[in-house]
Amino acid sequence: MVQRKVVITGLGVVTAIGLDKDATWKAMLAGRSGVDRIATFDPEGYRTTFAAEASDFDPCVAMDLKTARKTDRYAQLGLVAAAEAMAQAAPGDVDPFRAGVIVGSGIGGMLTFEAQHSKLLDRGPLRVSPLFIPMMIADMAAGLISIEYGYKGTNFCATSACASGAHSIGIAFDQIRNGQADLMIAGGAEASVFPMALAGFGAMKALSTRNDDPQGASRPFDVERDGFVLGEGAGILVLEDEERAVARGAEILGEVCGYGFTADAFHMTQPDNEGIGAREAMRQAIAMASIHAENVGYINAHGTSTHFNDLIETRAIRECFGKHAEALAISSTKSMVGHLLGAAGGVESVISVLALKEGVLPPTINLENPDPECDLDYCANEAVQRPVEYALSNSFGFGGHNVSLCFKARP
Repeated sequence: MVQRKVVITGLGVVTAIGLDKDATWKAMLAGRSGVDRIATFDPEGYRTTFAAEASDFDPCVAMDLKTARKTDRYAQLGLVAAAEAMAQAAPGDVDPFRAGVIVGSGIGGMLTFEAQHSKLLDRGPLRVSPLFIPMMIADMAAGLISIEYGYKGTNFCATSACASGAHSIGIAFDQIRNGQADLMIAGGAEASVFPMALAGFGAMKALSTRNDDPQGASRPFDVERDGFVLGEGAGILVLEDEERAVARGAEILGEVCGYGFTADAFHMTQPDNEGIGAREAMRQAIAMASIHAENVGYINAHGTSTHFNDLIETRAIRECFGKHAEALAISSTKSMVGHLLGAAGGVESVISVLALKEGVLPPTINLENPDPECDLDYCANEAVQRPVEYALSNSFGFGGHNVSLCFKARP
């Protein structure tokens, strides 16, 4: 089987620092934090009172009000990001059975679940909405996007916690590379800022409790990091067979050229102490791309701002790259947009492609006192002008799921 090249022709994103890719990218290069006290509900009494919310998000930029009312926020975010990506790609006519959608979500429509559960308890079972199930299930973002564009090929949701968006992109890449599709919409969407999530992650002591300094709370690789910050949003890529994209004169934004999927097989929430799974995911991505480790110039790290993740990801990078680790530029954009759980891999893939395309690497903000054991170049506090040909984007999820995606710049 001849394996085809897979290029990127559209990007779309919604984050706490921008409701589209241009606004997000501009704010990111300026090192702006999107973290603040939670506005969508009263967080008084919770261990953590802040998050990275997509304030002023309006789903009606991509759907009418009637449809928006029947759609959970996580799917709204995915539809809006997909609309931006598709507007840029402008793919034209495509065989609907050779075009598909894979959009991951770690938890799906939990805002709807929480609201309807409260209605069940307060008003009884007959008052639960008939739309509860279709609004809540985690595959509905993918389903609604396929309905919007009439794509009848591969369609599903990857759910692997914080690796969901990245898994979705890797699987979509395979669909095109192996000749099963000509075009795929892929990424992740998540609306994770709601009371149960804040309480649950807080009970695990996974969240930062820097309530007096929300904008300084997400501080990956800093010795004073104390947990991650919940974020919400979506990141979507339009992937296309290179021959098709070239034939129709599409602008090629970058190329997907490899991935690594591994499992730690170690612990429910804590990564393997030596970072073996993360290391092997990066090695697999590099091998699939048919390049050497020294060709990689940038890593968008998982970088959650938790003690073990940042330490072990650093170890994994050193193990994977050896001496070349010292020459790598690394950043955690979660320092600005928070941790988007299942959408993180989608958003960070968009950012990685923009970094390659523009020759500018986004910063890791709030890195004021580097952890002595996190001793690599994390683009501390300022964006870095640097042309890079290959980049990795890492996503690691509870359950021991590891994904590393490899992207290539396309001048």
